[in-house]
Amino acid sequence: MIREFKTFMAVARAGTFTAAGRQLGLTQSAVSAQMRRLEDYLGVTLFERTAKSAVLSASGREMLPQAEEIVALAERIAGAARAGHISGLLRVGAIASAQQSLLVDALVQFRDAFPDVRVRIVPGVSLSLLGQVDAAEIDMAVLIRPPFALPPELAWRPLLREPMALAVPAGLPARPWRELLASQPFIRYDRTSFGGRLVDMFLKKHRIAVREAIELDEMEAIANLVRRGLGVALLPRTRRFDDRGLDLYDLGEAGFTRDIGLIVRLPHDPASLAGHLAECLLNAAGMSCGG
Repeated sequence: MIREFKTFMAVARAGTFTAAGRQLGLTQSAVSAQMRRLEDYLGVTLFERTAKSAVLSASGREMLPQAEEIVALAERIAGAARAGHISGLLRVGAIASAQQSLLVDALVQFRDAFPDVRVRIVPGVSLSLLGQVDAAEIDMAVLIRPPFALPPELAWRPLLREPMALAVPAGLPARPWRELLASQPFIRYDRTSFGGRLVDMFLKKHRIAVREAIELDEMEAIANLVRRGLGVALLPRTRRFDDRGLDLYDLGEAGFTRDIGLIVRLPHDPASLAGHLAECLLNAAGMSCGG
């Protein structure tokens, strides 16, 4: 919760979530989400909120000096760690779309704190990465939420929720998304993957029969096939989704999401290297999606 305490201190100084966000490089919604998490964690209301300001409540005024002590202690620990030149190897599994954005942002923060730690990125699909964490072959993995209960020695930490949309070639005459799905060749998200299972469940739930054309797992490759006019596809709007050459249809009330998160082994030590990278991932996710 160190990042939340830092944001709390910034809001207390600035007087508004927006001003604090400008100081920290966060959106107003990201600041608001962090403060909700901190208040839920502490079980108190920290601010009296109005349309234009955030004034410390009685509990907030009591908590502020303690928060300053916590942050100062964390910074001393981090400084000692840097001075001690902590080294080692951290093995991190990640699906392709997470490698291109979320993981990059997190590693910028992590490498600043631990420049002597080597990080090995292990690519793979979600099911394979889950098995590697379970077998202790990798330390953690960023993947799509499994559609089943995890073994007791593993834990899930949510990071991002990505809405799914129907992607069609730009310029295709507009029609309701159901008609486009049923009439155009369908480029399927590999149904053996966790994300592909979500798509398959969606089609079955809404009794949509598609014209199967191509099936694969790589998101950018699917998007490129759609751009070239080979069909339509159900794709997640990832953090840096490139919609050039595509028209995207919102699925309305039928819409569903692809949840991205972190799988770690228990017991999970926040002070470990894996724990620090997990915190960087949570921070990167909050900076981009507002929590």
